[in-house]
Formats: sequence, structure tokens, C-alpha cells
Amino acid sequence: MKLILPVIAALLAASAASAQELQLQPLTEWKAVYGVVETRDRLPARARISGTIAELSVSEGDMVKQGQRIALIVDDKLAFQLAAADAQISTLQSRLQAALTDFKRGEELLKRGVITKQSFDQLTTQVDVLKGEIRSAESNRLITTQRVSEGKVLAPDDGIVLSVPTAKGSVASPGEGIAIIGAGGAFLRLSVPERHATALKQGDTISIGEGQTGRLAKIYPQIEGGRVLADVEVDNLDDHFIGRRIPVRLPVGTRDALLVPESALVLRGGIDFVTIDVDGAPLQRAVVLGEKVEKDGQSFYEVLTGLYAGDKLVNSHD
Repeated sequence: MKLILPVIAALLAASAASAQELQLQPLTEWKAVYGVVETRDRLPARARISGTIAELSVSEGDMVKQGQRIALIVDDKLAFQLAAADAQISTLQSRLQAALTDFKRGEELLKRGVITKQSFDQLTTQVDVLKGEIRSAESNRLITTQRVSEGKVLAPDDGIVLSVPTAKGSVASPGEGIAIIGAGGAFLRLSVPERHATALKQGDTISIGEGQTGRLAKIYPQIEGGRVLADVEVDNLDDHFIGRRIPVRLPVGTRDALLVPESALVLRGGIDFVTIDVDGAPLQRAVVLGEKVEKDGQSFYEVLTGLYAGDKLVNSHD
């Protein structure tokens, strides 16, 4: 008996020495919302001329490169205009050849004094006029050729085809969107209740899905329908499905809480117990736990009832 008492006293002293005084700690409050996967830019690939869509080479979900042809619009009137321009140029060139022949003959006749200088000047003027008409006709043909080339509908940037509101064979007007391209990468668009707007700060770390995090990149100043829009940047975000909803947890405030390490808890009969030091003696007290918290690489539980600030926690299951 004399040997047991010193051992018990030593254990109690060691327990008191290792006791940790519990203090209120700030705990982040999280708001569960859904984020929607969006592309940074939605760029329409527009028609530049009117005509019939003769080719449509993309559909929803296709990846495109900047400058890639995704459709071809054909206007039959432009083909007729090209044919007319070619015929006009050919006629003018034939007239120019005849005028050049007359001009050379006129030079010889002028040298021999057969014709007057005024008649020769008329031949020169005729050649210059025909050359000018040919240049004008060729310019008009280039304009028509450019309009034909504008029938190619090109992708405005690298990205994914989100929608194709038209179909092959339909008639397109200038400025009409042939396809909508999602470009610039993907991000999460959040719609947050306005009562939490003041708690959001640009640069906050956002919890996304299971174990993934993102950064609050932008908070929009305009409130619509009682909600605030915010954008979250996420590394390696899967952008295969634009518009997909992903669960997100936002930090919307802090509160004081008592946290105990998971290793200090013991479960008996379905009730959680924590050992505390009371006047140098260990005492097990039943507690009601809240959420689990990861902090500094360790697991803690929030204690809702059963402990108070200032209690001395003994990390023991005995």
C-alpha cells in the first residue's frame, strides 16, 4: 500500500503537468452553395455575308482553333458578279489591244506628217481611258472576290463549341451567329445570397468538392435578385461540361469555438468522453460534438456542450 500511493501521486502529478488549458479559438464559418462551370469568354462566330450555309463542319462539344473554318456561306449572286467582271475585263482588254495597235500606227503616221498632233492625242487618250477602265473593273472584281472569301466563317479563338443555332442549308444574314465558342479557359461562377456579400473578400480560399480548393478571383458589384455573382479560379478545372454544378463552401465569417483534438476523445456506450484535470485528478466528462475541423495538419472536433473555456484537457483515454 505504501508503494501504490506514491505511484498514484506520480501519475496524478504527470497528468496535471500534461494538462492543456482549453481556450476559445476562431473558427471559420462556411456557406454551402453551388458553383457553375463557365468559360471566360463566349465568342460568336458570325456570318459576314448573306447567303446559304453550304458547309457546317462543327457541332456542340467540338474543340476548335483560332482561324479554323467552321462553316461556309455561299451567295450565288457573287458567282454571277465574278463572271460578269471577267467578261467585262476580257472585253476591255480586247479594246485596249485594238487601241494600242491604232496608237502605234498613229505614231508612224505622225512621224510622216500624215495625221495631226490632235488626232494622235485622241489615240493616246483612248488608250489611257481603257487602261483606267480595266483597273476599275479589276478592282471591282477584287471586291467581289473578297466578299466570296468572307463566306468562310472562322473560329474567333481557341475553345469549345457551346452551341450551333443554325443548320446546313439554312439562310444566314450578315452578323448572324453561326456558332458560339467558349474560350479563355474555365472558371466557377457563384451566386451568393447578398447577406453574405460583405464577408467575401477577393483572394479568399474556397473549398470545392472533395479536397480541392480555388481562389476567389472577382466579386461583381451589382446585386440582382438578392444575389451577388463571384468568380472562382480553380487549377485543372474539368471544363468538358460547361454549365455543370459543383458544390462549393464559402468562408462567410468567424466565430469562437472550443476545439479538442480527436486523439483526446473516447467513445463509450455511444457517448463521447473527454478527460479533464479537476484539482489535480483526471475526470471524464461527457461532451456533445459539432463538426470536424482540420487545423495545422491535425484533426479537431468542436465541443458544443460539456466543456468550458479554462478547463484543463488531459490527452488520455484511461
